[in-house]
Amino acid sequence: MYSLFVKEIRSFLSSLIGYIVIVVFLLAISLFMWIIRGSTNVLDVGYANIDTLFSIGPWVFLFLIPAITMRSFADEKKSGTIELLLTRPLTDMQIILAKYFAGIILVAISILPTLIHYYSVWRLGEVQGNIDSGGTWGSYIGLLFLGSSFVAIGIFCSSITDNQIVSFILSLALCFVFYTGFEQLSSLSLFGKADTFIQSIGINEHYNSISRGVVDTRDVVYFISFNILFLLFTRTVLESRKW
Repeated sequence: MYSLFVKEIRSFLSSLIGYIVIVVFLLAISLFMWIIRGSTNVLDVGYANIDTLFSIGPWVFLFLIPAITMRSFADEKKSGTIELLLTRPLTDMQIILAKYFAGIILVAISILPTLIHYYSVWRLGEVQGNIDSGGTWGSYIGLLFLGSSFVAIGIFCSSITDNQIVSFILSLALCFVFYTGFEQLSSLSLFGKADTFIQSIGINEHYNSISRGVVDTRDVVYFISFNILFLLFTRTVLESRKW
């Protein structure tokens, strides 16, 4: 499993698209935080926080993580190496977990350089260090949880097709629905008392909760359960070859 995990990371970092994805994420966040004038610009707003990173980040991830995961299984199927992979002395779940954890590591690699924004705001405050560190670290944890959920969705979508573009589109659509779709649906007040439950199904509700700086057990359980659910869906797809 470890060798497959390392292979996945090396495969991504040895391709041009890997670096493009990371650079695009960092560039987009930097532009909104420091260059583009408006309510997202730290200097224009004048508050010592990096909330822009955590409000824009999920939308950037919405496109970039499907680009990371679209080739996970789709490329294996198209090239015919999926059968070779599945005959290795690994269970289906070990193969899935190797690709899943590799995806999370790549998300973490893309997030890590954004600490420069935290340090910059920490230094630029009228009173140096006047930044809500608790809320900031909570938001980082929330962003990593959100990224891991998008990875789980992306791997599932990649497992059901041999076309990377189809995988990307399906993953993008599902990530959008789970990130903000349920929240928008609950705002229509169509389900009465069930509206709160509908909203709690969506990722954004739990992401915003963690981003307040309080890592609630309910939110952690939600993200872990969400990821496990999609990993099990992926295993079901792989096992369907035996039916």
